[in-house]
Amino acid sequence: MVEFNSDGSLKLPKQMLDRKEENEKKMHTQKCMTIKREIMSFTAPKKCVLRLVLSDVFNNDSRFVDTIYGYFKDRAMVPNRLTKISDKEFEVEIGTDFRRCTDCNSLINEFREFLPGNVIEEKGSCSFEGQIKNFSYEDYFD
Repeated sequence: MVEFNSDGSLKLPKQMLDRKEENEKKMHTQKCMTIKREIMSFTAPKKCVLRLVLSDVFNNDSRFVDTIYGYFKDRAMVPNRLTKISDKEFEVEIGTDFRRCTDCNSLINEFREFLPGNVIEEKGSCSFEGQIKNFSYEDYFD
């Protein structure tokens, strides 16, 4: 059921508000990272950007981002570039290639592995759906 605030805007469900509050708390109290996926160009050649924001707890120690990105750059097939915006903000530019989404997800998974349970992922304008979790053979084939 859809509910509205007094100003006419949509009221967020309690679960979403709780998750948002929990993520904000994590960003202030734990070693945590927010990754937002953005598509910068929807027409060929497509270009995507991952916006990385580190939590307050990192205290200007962002060496792990450079290290993980270095490993990613060595094996990635897509053209890519890391830009440091500030001590706690980075942008990873992902160029056009058939493996764009695969390489992008592998980089996110490497950050997840380094910070288990402390990577907050926001989809942004990314249209990638990932693997179908509940695949049923009967749904697609006779």
